[in-house]
Amino acid sequence: MLGAFAASTIVSVRPAIAQATGSVLNCEIPVPDRAQAGQYIAGDGRLVPPDTPGSFAPPGRNYTGEEVKRALQGRSLPGATYEQNQAYLNYIRRLQAGQSGFTCYASLQMPR
Repeated sequence: MLGAFAASTIVSVRPAIAQATGSVLNCEIPVPDRAQAGQYIAGDGRLVPPDTPGSFAPPGRNYTGEEVKRALQGRSLPGATYEQNQAYLNYIRRLQAGQSGFTCYASLQMPR
């Protein structure tokens, strides 16, 4: 009887894990978040006024968890030059609790 319970638990847990993994990769990270709209991103990831030398305009779209995960592994974010890619990733790395995209980024950091 216990064996049947364990087997049904495994069957029901595996799809849940797969679904959670999928949702993490489909979550979105805005650069910058809406509360900071109008700001540019400095090379170190800080938000700065648009007229700041060496800063980059926001990408104009949110990045998915999958795109960020690949970029953290060495690929580029879609549509970003090397310098923009570095600045955007630095911004994402600086996200803190309460900011849009933080939960998505934190989920990408969890070991699978």
